[in-house]
Amino acid sequence: MEKVKLEIIGLSYSQTQSGAYALVLSEVNGVRRLPIIIGGFEAQAIAIELENMVPSRPLTHDLFKNFAESFNIKVKEVIIYNLKEGIFYSKLICDKEGKEVEIDARTSDAIALAVRFKCNVFTYESILGSAGIQLDQEDEESGIATPIEDPKKSSSGKKDKSDLSGLTIKELETRLERAVEAENYELASKIRDEINKRTS
Repeated sequence: MEKVKLEIIGLSYSQTQSGAYALVLSEVNGVRRLPIIIGGFEAQAIAIELENMVPSRPLTHDLFKNFAESFNIKVKEVIIYNLKEGIFYSKLICDKEGKEVEIDARTSDAIALAVRFKCNVFTYESILGSAGIQLDQEDEESGIATPIEDPKKSSSGKKDKSDLSGLTIKELETRLERAVEAENYELASKIRDEINKRTS
């Protein structure tokens, strides 16, 4: 299967899930985005390393890195290899004295370790094709953002805008485009999951 290299382009607080964050990955030299909802602890672990902050005592992911290096184990790359019911599955590809070992990991933990080991993150084309959100090159360069309608502002006579179940596939696709243009990746991932649920 063809692998696609990813990079971290954003980490933002979730507006709808308390304590959750949206980690946004992008294909290198491409326009597709892969938004992943992660927990607060993992978001903090990723942010600390990206900002080159040094905690007073080692965090769990720092401990793992120190432990691995003490035994000559190196994480060579991270692969997001599967997606089931909205959950991404990842593995660490490790090297110990020439022997390659694969270790299953939560995607958030895998990314937190990838930034510490400064290794590449990949996914497969099939996953990016089904779960990725495409941003038009023109929109990305011009910075055009179409506002998403606020469900709280909808009149009582209209259906709740946050309820995706009553929308057609075409309406969902239009809403997905607007969410991506506005860089609302959390909403975009929910719409994407709804589309995938109906078309699978």
